[in-house]
Amino acid sequence: MFEAVIFDLDGTLAETEESHRLAFNRAFADFGLDWEWDVPLYRRLLKVTGGKERIAHFVALTGGVADAEFVARLHKAKTDIYTEAVARGGAPLRPGIGEFIAAARARGLSLAIATTTSMPNIEALFGATLGPNWREIFPIVGAGDMVERKKPAPDVYELVLRELGIAPEQCVAVEDSRNGVLAARAAGLPVVAVRSTYSSDDDLSGALVELPDCRGLDLALLERVAPR
Repeated sequence: MFEAVIFDLDGTLAETEESHRLAFNRAFADFGLDWEWDVPLYRRLLKVTGGKERIAHFVALTGGVADAEFVARLHKAKTDIYTEAVARGGAPLRPGIGEFIAAARARGLSLAIATTTSMPNIEALFGATLGPNWREIFPIVGAGDMVERKKPAPDVYELVLRELGIAPEQCVAVEDSRNGVLAARAAGLPVVAVRSTYSSDDDLSGALVELPDCRGLDLALLERVAPR
């Protein structure tokens, strides 16, 4: 019997990526940049994990050289825009997630987060969707700014596993993207993958189960796929 479920955040627990995309574009406009990330472009840019890394990658694609200080200021502005939008309820939990979390807690499972996004984004989303006491639900959070390497490297999962104090085979990871599946598998975790809007065409091979959405998540499914 597994003891913990470790969730990715963006795309997995909530369809946040469109809110991120709009926040990037507004930040670009506020900085006087003529950049516009449309949906097809943003889908491609999501292959690069981490907001600052994504900006730097885009600059390189346009033939420029990213200045780290400028990228950091631009990303902070984007984060402020995003967190304000999410705090107003702009990114609800995906259908099925609330019920699954409640069932997992009733079973006594530990719940944790392993994400590449930053802590302000996590706090904004969970404050709006789970309330001010969300840390009682997710006491252990691994964020992208806590590790040296972001997904598909396993660093954030390894961090969370250390905090949980349990072995990878005692957990199940829930992810929505290729990079997320690779990260969890590299850390030794079995993975259940849930498709999301921006990862609809991702190669999720390596996951033990692929679901079209989060409404298929239930404890019986995880018990069937978890190592014994």
